[in-house]
Amino acid sequence: MPKMKTHRGTAKRFRVTGSGKIMRAKAYKSHIMTKKSQKRKRNFRHETEVAASDRKVIARNLGLR
Repeated sequence: MPKMKTHRGTAKRFRVTGSGKIMRAKAYKSHIMTKKSQKRKRNFRHETEVAASDRKVIARNLGLR
């Protein structure tokens, strides 16, 4: 059986940490920034862990597990 291919769209949007967590960027940070507070904009810079409900599908698309 051939190897599974990584879903390229998923690979560009998520990364896996050394401990195995799947990280993603935050949403709502691309436009209409004037009405958002500086604190809120600053917090958009940080990554966050993927929700447990989405982990299985994303891991499969990344070729994990």
